[in-house]
Amino acid sequence: MADIFEKCFNYNDAKEAIKAGIYPYFHALTSGQDTEVIIGGKRVIMLGSNNYLGLTSDPRLKEAAIKAVEKYGSGCSGSRFLNGTLDLHIELEERLAAFVKKEAALVFSTGFQTNLGIISAIAGRNDYIIGDKQNHASLVDACRLSFAKFLKFKHNDMEDLERILKSIPEDKGRLIVVDGVFSMEGDIANLPEIVRLAKQYGARVMVDDAHGLGVMGEYGRGTAEYFGLEDEVDIIMGTFSKSLASLGGYVASKEDVVDYIKHHSRPFIFSASIPPASAAAAMAALDILQKEPERIKRLWDNAKFMKESFEAIGLPVGETRTPIVPIIAGEDFKAFKLTMMLLEEGVYVNPAVAPAVEPGCALLRTSYTPTHTKEQLEFALGAFEKVFKASEQTA
Repeated sequence: MADIFEKCFNYNDAKEAIKAGIYPYFHALTSGQDTEVIIGGKRVIMLGSNNYLGLTSDPRLKEAAIKAVEKYGSGCSGSRFLNGTLDLHIELEERLAAFVKKEAALVFSTGFQTNLGIISAIAGRNDYIIGDKQNHASLVDACRLSFAKFLKFKHNDMEDLERILKSIPEDKGRLIVVDGVFSMEGDIANLPEIVRLAKQYGARVMVDDAHGLGVMGEYGRGTAEYFGLEDEVDIIMGTFSKSLASLGGYVASKEDVVDYIKHHSRPFIFSASIPPASAAAAMAALDILQKEPERIKRLWDNAKFMKESFEAIGLPVGETRTPIVPIIAGEDFKAFKLTMMLLEEGVYVNPAVAPAVEPGCALLRTSYTPTHTKEQLEFALGAFEKVFKASEQTA
């Protein structure tokens, strides 16, 4: 008789990687998330965080979170639909909607849950969802779990997108779903063409701007602001775990759309609401983003410096257009090995392997903050140069 646990008992990939000394995951930090962290008692430069505005250790966010706990307690003990709505949640939603220039916003407990909640509510049996093949896993799972027909187009290939749109019957609803910033390679959705095609074929557009908020556009409002298309994107989704240095997610759209999601989204209705500390920290981060736009410039300056410096020492840098700067490794084993070698040299990076990237296209994902110092970045460059030279000699 088959045992459902058989796949678990036969899974040895992680154990073998640990034995080989190349397992790059689940490193325990014994410090706060900052430009430097402590792992295994050793201080290392953090180049793997999504802390795009450098706010995770900002005392203003800590103070806001502490005050929220003192006033509201540690949690809300229920769903937003029932007893779990605080005035803090409503204020945050109003602030977010105004910031991204939409009529209304709704806050979810996590970013992953936000995508599940939006798409499962909006897309039904008579609808089609068209998504980029490189979309984030939360978007892919949301589309799979909806009752809509889910079709994928080749990454940023507008001809393929149009081919799919042409094939959809006119009496079916259409939702084009894309990442604004693709989180591994650091490239950007071709939003101008997506919007043009959406108008031509009667589709709505949803942008997952988890990695765009606080990064893209003059004021950090995201990918739609970057392209001057804020009025043309129908649904904007974002998270608090990156630039806003907290935890949670949100949807912003027309008031009727948000109201419908609020009353039909099972992940929203049947989940406990975001804790007071997380909501307060996100709101404090939003304040800082609006008052200190120079942080965005420093972020881009640091990322530009590292990209150009990587290229100058001959490293294979990916085609990024954001402060996510990928270094191409190729095979998974090489990515894991380079990651561990860099950690030994005092630099933390994230290896990205399939399914996060295409098979055989593994990379080292680096990302930056406005709070990285020149000394830290130069130290990291020295480590990269040393590690890549060593790997070439042993190849």
